[in-house]
Amino acid sequence: MIFLAVSSYITVDVGRRCFQAGKSYLEYLIHDQDMCLTINRILLGCYYLLNLGYIAVNLAFWDRVNSIEEVVAVSAVRIGYIALILCVLHYMNIVTLYMLRNKLTLK
Repeated sequence: MIFLAVSSYITVDVGRRCFQAGKSYLEYLIHDQDMCLTINRILLGCYYLLNLGYIAVNLAFWDRVNSIEEVVAVSAVRIGYIALILCVLHYMNIVTLYMLRNKLTLK
């Protein structure tokens, strides 16, 4: 339950923050507010589906733990993996949008 609560909170909070901050970034790159809002919503939906799905799969393959120390250790490692995945996905989105912007401005 600790893992589920912490990882879900991190996923939802990071998604909300990226959605809010991503509005201005997308408007800078694309210059069309309606398109930016649509892209931002699609990115948020995909982000939630991917991360909450990963959390669910992670729970399905949870090994049996016998002590509080093991619970803390396993939870910390798995939450760390989720944080790393969030960072990688975030920077992949930024780089992809930047490259698309450059490609559009070259034409």
